[in-house]
Amino acid sequence: MYDDFYKLKGKPFQLTPDHKFFFNSKGHNRAMAYLRYGLEQGEGFIVITGGIGTGKTTLVRNLFDELSSMNVMAAQLVTTQVDPDDMLRMVCASFGLAHEGLNKATLLHNLEAIARARHTEGKQMLLVVDEAQNLPPRSVEELRMLSNFQVNNKALVQTFLLGQEEFKRTLQSPGMEQVRQRIIASYHLDPLSAEETEKYILHRLQLVGWNQDPGFGEGVFRMIYEFTGGVPRRINAMCDRLMLFGCLEELHTLEKDAVLSVMRELEQEVSFDPPAGGEEEASQPQLASVSPLHPNGTASGAKQATAPVPQPAQQPLAHADELVFRIQDLEKEISSLKKTLRNEQKLLRKAILLQMDLDEYEDLD
Repeated sequence: MYDDFYKLKGKPFQLTPDHKFFFNSKGHNRAMAYLRYGLEQGEGFIVITGGIGTGKTTLVRNLFDELSSMNVMAAQLVTTQVDPDDMLRMVCASFGLAHEGLNKATLLHNLEAIARARHTEGKQMLLVVDEAQNLPPRSVEELRMLSNFQVNNKALVQTFLLGQEEFKRTLQSPGMEQVRQRIIASYHLDPLSAEETEKYILHRLQLVGWNQDPGFGEGVFRMIYEFTGGVPRRINAMCDRLMLFGCLEELHTLEKDAVLSVMRELEQEVSFDPPAGGEEEASQPQLASVSPLHPNGTASGAKQATAPVPQPAQQPLAHADELVFRIQDLEKEISSLKKTLRNEQKLLRKAILLQMDLDEYEDLD
């Protein structure tokens, strides 16, 4: 609708991930470098985490686009709640192998056979697991078994795990030490900064033939950033609605009042969910850790990787399970407090907007 009004070649802010719109922000560039590093190493796990809507699936789409010209047999597995007994079956299905009615031993045999065949052909075998936070620990352990497939001490299957922030807790849970030891690189994907948010919006517009119509008034990009928290999916939703508003109002310059109107509309919708944390939280740096299995390995397309801080030897815990449950209860309480704070921020924002409207009426008097 608005693409015709503004003479665009397509919709710039669709919610469906599309690698053609991949924006090479600092964080996304680093995450892609770590994925390429994993391909270069050809073994172990690469773990990418990030909040909802930060662009993890778009990373996968962009990676698969690059793989089209490489000797890699890649498969993507988007998980739901996959039981351990079904994990290997789903992996086989992802690679196009027979899986119905087969026992675990046969599934492993078939996977190893195809991995050896691809290795003979000079090809890598890559499994990309998206939404990995949905996996129970035992299912992650099933994936670890694939790293046991080797020829002349060279791993036959490379695995990338992408998930939301809670996937970190799965990896840190008791019994996951063997999995953690095989993680050669990990990175946390943060939301965009205020400057990157503006560049992101203009980048998507330019890809569909934007010719300065509509224009954007001073301060508009900053308002969009503060409202969305720099989360790409939220930015897309906000900008899509803003462009629609501009089309319906026949605006060729989008000013602050247009953004405020759209903000009011979005805040009253059932699907509205304020971004977690504020600008201060979003600006906190996240440390990425890389522990190469070969000391001479270097990351492709990345600067020198940060080695993990050596951890002291773990002391036995008499009540480890109890401590885990207590930590989970505390996390739930913190999450509840954050939700209450976000609701209070929402009410405060509405009060400010109402006061601005009253001030405008007083100015008219």
